[in-house]
Amino acid sequence: MITSEHITGLILAGGRAQRMGGIDKGLIPFHDKPLIESAISRLKPQVSTILINANRSIAKYSHYGYPVLMDETPDFSGPLAGFSVGLKNCKTPYLLTSPCDSPLLPTDLAKTMSVELEDNNLELVFASSKEADGKVWSQPVFCLMKTSLQDSLNAFLSKGDLKIDRWFKELRSGTVVFENPQAFANVNTPEELAALEKVSS
Repeated sequence: MITSEHITGLILAGGRAQRMGGIDKGLIPFHDKPLIESAISRLKPQVSTILINANRSIAKYSHYGYPVLMDETPDFSGPLAGFSVGLKNCKTPYLLTSPCDSPLLPTDLAKTMSVELEDNNLELVFASSKEADGKVWSQPVFCLMKTSLQDSLNAFLSKGDLKIDRWFKELRSGTVVFENPQAFANVNTPEELAALEKVSS
């Protein structure tokens, strides 16, 4: 059985945040605290330790006391670059990833995905969310993967491909549908931030 001791959490804070005017999303105030603090507080009970993937504001992220890892690929290459550096530095058998801008992420994310991964002999499980109208959306940056996938990801990236779903198709991968769509709500605009603060107040 996979327990929290077997899992390292990786918070992805390495993007450009172009829709937020290029400011560092993980440091945007949410209920008067940087967004990343919500991700840390929700992930911390689910994992043995945390890594932060960031490409700027390194000193500010280091303040939280966790290793801060920069992409090894240039020009803000996207989440797979974060996954890659996370896998390289992961000392546990599993890596659980989450973006820094989804402050209501599920408190049972690791547990639910661990069961799916073990029961179906998978290498990677990603989250999906169900909207009120029944539509299901994949949430691929929330995933639990075996640390042994490092070579597979490096080979994929070496081809110049950065599409997350294409890599998943090369693996024994599956998804878990979470019923609460707000759990994966992320912040891409000031309006979305204000709406999310209202929902979670």
